[in-house]
Amino acid sequence: MKIETALILCAGFGKRLNPMTLETPKPLLKLNNYTMLETCINTLIKLGVKKIYLNTFFLKDKIADYIEEKNFSANINIIEDGKNILDTGGGILNLIKNISDKNFFVFNPDTLWNESYVDEIEKMQNLYFTKKINNLLLVVKKNLSFDKNLLGDFVLQNEKLKKNKKNSHIYIGCQILNKELFKNYEVTSFSVSEIWNKLIKKNELNGFESLNKFYHLTDLNTFKKLQDL
Repeated sequence: MKIETALILCAGFGKRLNPMTLETPKPLLKLNNYTMLETCINTLIKLGVKKIYLNTFFLKDKIADYIEEKNFSANINIIEDGKNILDTGGGILNLIKNISDKNFFVFNPDTLWNESYVDEIEKMQNLYFTKKINNLLLVVKKNLSFDKNLLGDFVLQNEKLKKNKKNSHIYIGCQILNKELFKNYEVTSFSVSEIWNKLIKKNELNGFESLNKFYHLTDLNTFKKLQDL
């Protein structure tokens, strides 16, 4: 089985990248002559994703104009958060009201995605369906992070994600989720980490380890360092 629908979270303010993001939304910042959003979309197209949904809020018109101008081969739909920003959980829930597929990718465009992730994510997808699970997060060991200031999010043990003082792994912005996880939630502002934490308590949050070097657009200082690579 293959996942054909992906969500890309594009509604944030990107405050840690001010003043650059005062007029340019973070997904449209460029590295190696490509926007962060473009590298994300191109990775999804290589994965065989047919339908992509973006959520927008801050500088939403600039993202809409960019998508129209680029004319990507995938079918891309833009769904606005509305009058108030919805955070990651609310943003995902607002997006999945518009999709028919039960299982879907969620991507963050502030990771520098590239072709080397395609094989890993395909293996991740195979594990998701083989194990018949309803969630799977892509994580990496902290020593593979370009930004050494990033704290760990989880510990990965036997394909399960937990939290403790060591937190040796970082979530890198790709997950596979099932709609059922959101059935008891309403479209309000909440973080997807609320769902993760409930799954951790039941020992049901699943992780897949990436072996790629992790480049993440954390803040202005990191962005400048990435430009120098």
